[in-house]
Amino acid sequence: MHFFEHYNENIVKYDLINKFRYKNLTKIPKLNFISLRFNFKKSDLKQLIAALIALELITFQKGSLIESKVSSVSLKIREGQPVGCKVVLRRLKMLEFLTKLINKIVIENKKIKRSKIFNYNSFSFKISNVLIFNELEKNYQFFKNLKGLDINISTTPTDFKNFLFLLKSHKIKV
Repeated sequence: MHFFEHYNENIVKYDLINKFRYKNLTKIPKLNFISLRFNFKKSDLKQLIAALIALELITFQKGSLIESKVSSVSLKIREGQPVGCKVVLRRLKMLEFLTKLINKIVIENKKIKRSKIFNYNSFSFKISNVLIFNELEKNYQFFKNLKGLDINISTTPTDFKNFLFLLKSHKIKV
């Protein structure tokens, strides 16, 4: 069993049950998925390829392209042109990435852009320096121009106190 899966099953769930007195175990909040995105203002093939490779190196899962939905004359983007890439992590890969993220950011005290909380089931933040990940730092020359990695952590819908407790129990600073 993966460390984080064991931690989630045996420690976080019991803490939530004891603190909030859940009578039904299916009502306990849990992490659904983690979404990682690179967004660019202009469609640049070199940046898109570097971002796709960076996502694959960080998460061990292939990413998909994000296409523009509307044309923009000022940005010189047509409808349907790729403007970014994303990957959605679930289950074991989500837990592996969360472990890596916590080790890099929380333990080593790396700075991230302040977080936003949307309707108590989503937590989002941005890592401005993607070279904090060892996989990308080893190949600095390819990834030095990547600007920011948007990370969105989604949970089951819950109230604000439960949501904050769930994030703090996973060592995510809010």
